Amino acid sequence: MIRAAFFDAAGTLFESREPIGRSYARLAREFGLDAPEDAVAASFRRAFGEAPGLAFGHGLRPDELRRLERHWWRDRVSETFAPLGKFPDFDAYFDALFSYFANPDHWLADLEAAPMLQRLKDDGLKLGVISNFDYRLYRILDGLDLTRFFDSITISSEAGFAKPRRELYDTALARAGVTVREAMHVGDSEHLDFAPAATLGLVAVLIDRENHAAAPSIAGRTARICSLASVPEVAQVFELA
Repeated sequence: MIRAAFFDAAGTLFESREPIGRSYARLAREFGLDAPEDAVAASFRRAFGEAPGLAFGHGLRPDELRRLERHWWRDRVSETFAPLGKFPDFDAYFDALFSYFANPDHWLADLEAAPMLQRLKDDGLKLGVISNFDYRLYRILDGLDLTRFFDSITISSEAGFAKPRRELYDTALARAGVTVREAMHVGDSEHLDFAPAATLGLVAVLIDRENHAAAPSIAGRTARICSLASVPEVAQVFELA
């Protein structure tokens, strides 16, 4: 029986209103560095992909966690622009960029997210978020009116482990009071969401919006979907399995 459903956040429940590389490049021009959007986007993907996990662990004061989160992101932004040029005032640029992505107005909830989450909640499932994000996620979910659906929000920066590490999933499962056999996880990353959830034994659901299949593709305890609207259907399949 599926008793809990967990969701990745960015890329699954919501997206940035414009491509990340475009935002980085547009704001950079305002702070004196003109770099092509495609070059910025490619450099960001490289910096982000090679970075250590955004995870710091237990026992830290909230102000220390906030400092470490900002420092982690400052390093990623610095690495992104290192091959592209220098800012007259990098710190001013970074402060503006960090605040920009903390603003819910610059994110857009998937149109299927709220009705899908409400249906799962009405069906009695516990709902949670498992995300490689920092404290800004709380404000974003609030601003997109999604917080009300969740019983728990587990972020890597506070938990001390980042996906694909199983410890982050274990933390979320413990908070919900469920076992791996009683839970499903929905995300948009094969490497960070789908594979680790499947390996742990959760029902693993990959959302691929480029795949316009008419129905979910289900194999074993895994499913591939093209829309969040299919999540309740997948949950029901495993309820009856």
